Amino acid sequence: MRVPPAFPVSVLGLAAQVPLHSPLNANSSMTTPQTVFKEGAAIFSPKDLVQLPRPGTGTANEAGDLLFVPIAQYSLKDKKNSKSIHIAAVETSISSVDFPLPHGGEAFWLDNRTLAHAVAEGSEKDKVINLYAIPVKIDTAALSLSDSPQHIGKFPTDSATNFRYSAKAGTLVFSDYVHSDGELKKVKENDEAWENRGHTAFVYDETFERHWDTWVGPKSQSLFSVHLSKGSNGKWTLGSDVANLLKGTNHASSTHLTAQAPVEPFGGTDDFDISETHVVYTTKDPQLPKAWHTKQDIYIVDIHGKSAPRELTSGKHGATHSPVFNAAGDKAAWTELDRDGHESDRAKLVIYDLKKDVKYTLTQHWDRTVGSIAFSRDDKTVFFTAGDHARIKIFSLPVPETPSVSSTDPAFSAELRIPREVTSSGTASAIQPLTDGRLLYTRSSLTTPNDVFVLHGLDANTETKPAVAQLTRFAASGLQGKALDAGSDFWFEGAEGKKVHGWLLKPPGFKEGEKKKWPILLMIHGGPEGAWEDGWSNRWNLNIFAQQGYVVVAINPTGSTGFGQAFTDAISEDWGGKPFVDLQKGWKYVLENYPEVDPDRAVAAGASYGGYAINWIQGHPEFGFNFKALVCHDGAFGAQYHGYSTDELFFFNYEWGGRPWEPRAQEVIKKFDPINFVDKWETPMLIIHGSKDYRLPETDGIGAFHALQQRGVASRLVIFPDENHWVLNHQNSLKWHYEVFRWLGKYSDN
Repeated sequence: MRVPPAFPVSVLGLAAQVPLHSPLNANSSMTTPQTVFKEGAAIFSPKDLVQLPRPGTGTANEAGDLLFVPIAQYSLKDKKNSKSIHIAAVETSISSVDFPLPHGGEAFWLDNRTLAHAVAEGSEKDKVINLYAIPVKIDTAALSLSDSPQHIGKFPTDSATNFRYSAKAGTLVFSDYVHSDGELKKVKENDEAWENRGHTAFVYDETFERHWDTWVGPKSQSLFSVHLSKGSNGKWTLGSDVANLLKGTNHASSTHLTAQAPVEPFGGTDDFDISETHVVYTTKDPQLPKAWHTKQDIYIVDIHGKSAPRELTSGKHGATHSPVFNAAGDKAAWTELDRDGHESDRAKLVIYDLKKDVKYTLTQHWDRTVGSIAFSRDDKTVFFTAGDHARIKIFSLPVPETPSVSSTDPAFSAELRIPREVTSSGTASAIQPLTDGRLLYTRSSLTTPNDVFVLHGLDANTETKPAVAQLTRFAASGLQGKALDAGSDFWFEGAEGKKVHGWLLKPPGFKEGEKKKWPILLMIHGGPEGAWEDGWSNRWNLNIFAQQGYVVVAINPTGSTGFGQAFTDAISEDWGGKPFVDLQKGWKYVLENYPEVDPDRAVAAGASYGGYAINWIQGHPEFGFNFKALVCHDGAFGAQYHGYSTDELFFFNYEWGGRPWEPRAQEVIKKFDPINFVDKWETPMLIIHGSKDYRLPETDGIGAFHALQQRGVASRLVIFPDENHWVLNHQNSLKWHYEVFRWLGKYSDN
C-alpha cells in the first residue's frame, strides 16, 4: 500500500477512540520502561533514534554558494521537538549558522543573501502566517544572520504553505485551503460559519469521505500567486492582491468530488513548478471518482491567473507526478504512468515542448520508474532519480531535439534512450543543478540520515564518475562510536527462477564461525510495491534491530520495486504466492550460508503488506519458518472487508483482481485471504494498529487479536488512538519499540 505526511483538515470522533477504563491485562504497560533496550556508548538504541537530528533536504540559492536545510531534533528530557534552519556555505570552509524556529514554519530563498521565513503567529482565533526576510551575512570566516529580520507582510490564514518564489517574476506562488467561494480573505469567516453550523455531522454523497488519516471537510487546496519584490530602499514588499490560479475551474472545490492541487494527502511543492511566466501543476482528473481512479492530469496556467489553465496531457494514462520547467521555461517535464487505477505502474519521463506543442516520452524503453526530475542550468541534460537494485540513484539523459510530432516512442538513438548512472549508493533526493555544471542533492543510507552532497564533473560526453563532496554531517556526533552495519547484499534464485535480492545486517560483536549464537529476525516490507533500500528510516530502521542483537534479514521478494516492472507487477492477484516462495528460498539461503544464526530463535515482523505477510505466515505452518514470535503492524487481516473499507479503493481493485464481489476477486480472496486460515494460527503474535489508519482500518488489527485470543494463542494488542498508518509521535515511537523488543526478546531468548 502506497504510504508516502498528513494533511490539515479537521478530524472527528477522537473521543470515541479513548479507552473508557484501564486495560484489563495486568501486564499492560502504561509507561515505557527502558530496561528492555540494550543501551550504551557503542549501541544505537531506540532512544538514540528518537533523539537523533532529523534533517530535511538541502536547497541552494540561485548562485549556488549557500544552502539551507530544515532540521528537527527531539529531546526525551524536555519532551520537546526543536526545529531550526541550518545555513551553510557550499564547498568552502566558512562556518555554518543555525536559525532556531521556536514556532516552526517554512523557509525559502528570496535572493542569494536573503531567506524568507513563513510562520504561523498570533492567538488561536487570530492566527495568521507572517512572512519575514532574514539577511544572511557572509565573510571569510563564518556565516551570520541579521539581528532584526524584516517583517514583509502576512497571509489571511494560518495554513498557507508550499512556497515557490520567482525572483524574475517578482511573484510568490503557494497553496492554501479555501471554501467553495475560493476566496482566501474569507476563509476565517467561512471557518467560523462551519464551526457554528449547529451540529457535528459530515455528510457525503460520494467517496473520498476520508483519506489517509483525515475526514474530508469543507475546504480544499488551491494554488495562489501574489506579488513579492524588493524595493529600491532595500525593503521587501508583499502585495495585497492574491490571485487564485484555479478559481473557476473544477481543480479546486469545497467538495471532495473534484480535484485539487497539490494532490492530497502527500502532495506539496513537488506537485507544481513555476517559471517567470507560468505555473505547471498536476491534479486528479476531476471527471473521475477519486477513490477508484488514479488518473492525474498536467495543466499550465499564467502565473498571475490572467488566463484559464490549459491541459498538457491527453489520451489514456494513469497518475502524473513531479512536473518541472526547464531553465528557459519553454519545456515542461513530468512522470506519467500508463495505467489508470494502478499506483505502482512504471513511471516514464515525459517532456513537453511548449513552443512547438509537441509531447514525447523519453524513457519508454527503460525498465525503471522515474522519481523526481530537474533540468541542468543549460537545459542540455535532464537529471532524475530512480530506484535500482535497492538504491535510489541519480541518472541523467541528454535532452534531445524535439521530434516533429508528439510520440510515446520517438525514434531516438541509443545514447538518448539509455540513462547514465550518476550515483550508485544510498537514497538520493532533492536534486538541484547549480552553476558550473554542479549538482546538489541529499542522500541518506542504512547508516545515516539525510546529508547534503554536491557533484562535480557532470560531463555528458564522458563516462568518468563525477567527484562527490559531502557538505553536511548532521548525525556524526549522535552516531559516533555506534558502528552501524552498512548491510550486505545477497542474491538467490526465487520463484520462477528469478534472481531475488536481500539485505543482511549483523549485530555488534558478530564473528564468523560462532555457530547458532545469534537470534535471527526476518523483516517484511510494505507496499507491497516497495523495497528495503539503502536509506534511513525513523520507523523501521534495520540497524536498530541489528543493534539490539538480531541478525536482520530483509528480503525484496516478488512485488518489490527497483528490479524491473515485470518483477513488480508479478505480485498482483498473487499476494500469498510467489512472494512467499521468494521468502522461503531466501530464508533457506541465509540459514545455509550463515551458521552463526540460530533458527530455533527465529522471529519475524512486518507492516502493511508486511503485516499481511505475518498473518499469512500464521496460517501456513507448512512454510517451515518455525518462527517463535511474530509482530504485525497495521496489517491486512480480512481482504474482502479491506476491499470495502480502505480509503483508496483502486488499490484493492488492482491487487485483488477486481471489486470484492466480482468473480475474479472472489477467486483470489478465497485463495489468499488470511482470514480463511485462522484455524491454523498458533504462533505468539504482537499486533499494533493506529486508530487513524484509514488505509487499513484498525478493525483489521482488532479482528486478528480477537482471533488469536479465542484460539488461546499468546497475543497482545497495542492501539495508538492518535496515529495513522505510521507511528510519528516521538514518545509513541519509543513505546512502539519497547513493545516490539519486549515481545521479540521474550520469545527469542535474546
